[in-house]
Amino acid sequence: MRRVAPILLLALACGSPSGESQGPPPLLTTLPRSLSAPEALVIGAGNQFGFSLFRQVRATAPDSNLFLSPFSASQALGMTLNGAAGTTLDSMRAALALGNTPLAELDASYQSLLRLLAGLDGTTEFRIANSIWSDAGFPFLPAFLDAARTSFDAEVRSLDLQAPASLDAINDWVHDKTNGKIPRILDQVRSDEVMFLINAIYFKGKWRLPFDPKRTRAAPFHAADGTTQSVPTMALEPSLLRYAADADHQAIELLYGNGAFAMTILLPGQGKSLAELAAQLDVAHWEAWTAALREVKLGLTLPRFRLEYKRELKDDLSALGMRIAFDDARADFSAMADPAAGRLFLSRVTQKTFVDVNEEGTEAAAATSVGIGVTSAPLTLEVNRPFLFVLRERLSGTIFFLGQVTRIP
Repeated sequence: MRRVAPILLLALACGSPSGESQGPPPLLTTLPRSLSAPEALVIGAGNQFGFSLFRQVRATAPDSNLFLSPFSASQALGMTLNGAAGTTLDSMRAALALGNTPLAELDASYQSLLRLLAGLDGTTEFRIANSIWSDAGFPFLPAFLDAARTSFDAEVRSLDLQAPASLDAINDWVHDKTNGKIPRILDQVRSDEVMFLINAIYFKGKWRLPFDPKRTRAAPFHAADGTTQSVPTMALEPSLLRYAADADHQAIELLYGNGAFAMTILLPGQGKSLAELAAQLDVAHWEAWTAALREVKLGLTLPRFRLEYKRELKDDLSALGMRIAFDDARADFSAMADPAAGRLFLSRVTQKTFVDVNEEGTEAAAATSVGIGVTSAPLTLEVNRPFLFVLRERLSGTIFFLGQVTRIP
């Protein structure tokens, strides 16, 4: 019997509405409805997982630029949960900080949250799409496929994955759903690959208070390696911005569209390092920092930057407690396919991301591939040294992206 490795793939991207607006829309101050307890749990768990993953990845390259989408990873692995069983399911739950909430409640929460988030800001384009591409001959369990259809609104397509046209079809789908920001997620379909699960999100937001391109100038950025760069730097005149500071950090929040979506920039305090700030990045500190944000009249300078990032997450996820899922002798994905077809295990988890921050707004994208194998007076805040940044939905608290900039590429 051939060795098989179904791959579950999630791609997430962010982008902007077409057309010119006549000033910012009315500020959104509350969600259209209250969050359910399971929805709040999924958001909190996703954020906790994201901070843990960020710290784990950062430890391997502390002075490098990095850009992760914990939302993308947690969504892809959340879909995978429906195929896990036994201690494999328990370890994945623990790594994803999901506790013992029944899978049916988690699935329903993923579905309702995606629908809620997608409809919050009519001035910001935010599209979500899911699909499953399965090899026509492999016996995946109907209940597993139905969970993806029902809970993630997934298109389910059965085709010959070894046919050259299948690779083109998958890449074209991802390219289309991410507005070309992830142009290719796969270079080949290996002979032992029998499934791809893909979640694609496209988001592009315009700043509520845009930067005037005429004010962009070359300015110094003091990189983590001790060098000083001269980089295009945007400038915002003193405006009412949400800001907080203490001895350890400064935080500023920039809103998109009607204010549902926001980017929060975290800058180490004077005399503090990025490492010291990143070490504090957990749910408790994050909630305290964002709760402290208040409107003040403030100017801002921020480098224009564009990052592309790729990361193999297998070792990081193993370190967070998911090691058994990657073990070909111990992993249990018997809820995904009959074990008689062979023992399934996670063979790889790969994430690609993209972000472009400019005068008009922000565009970001991510794709995560999970493979399964068998067997006071106005002042100006100058962001001119390494910083952290977070892209989130402000009212629910859902974090989509986490990154650090140590050098302007």
